[in-house]
Amino acid sequence: MILASLVFALIAALLHVYIFTMESITWTKPATWKRFSLTSQADAETTKSLAYNQGFYNLFLAIGALVGIGSVSLGQPVVGWTLVFSSCGSMLLAAVVLALSGRKYLRPAALQGTTPLLAVVLGLLAVALA
Repeated sequence: MILASLVFALIAALLHVYIFTMESITWTKPATWKRFSLTSQADAETTKSLAYNQGFYNLFLAIGALVGIGSVSLGQPVVGWTLVFSSCGSMLLAAVVLALSGRKYLRPAALQGTTPLLAVVLGLLAVALA
């Protein structure tokens, strides 16, 4: 169960690095801003600084999960699980907030929230059974 939790945490972290890339690096490219339901290049330019900032939030969550995975793997379970639960829990709660923002966000929220949910649930089971 530990391995499964860490794999799901890794997938969640990689997804959040990808989201960071879209929000902070490629935001003004049509393929990216259309994915976020923007309707024009002008809208992308107007929201660029907000997206840039949000992208770094996603990157920092990913880094926390990756450091946590590494810490668990290197025999520092208290530090590691704290980081995995904190980072993946934040990813999961962000997905809940996204889902509550409107029906059109249910699919992206499910995509964003499924792997951190599995990481947290399986991690809690692994820690409880250890």
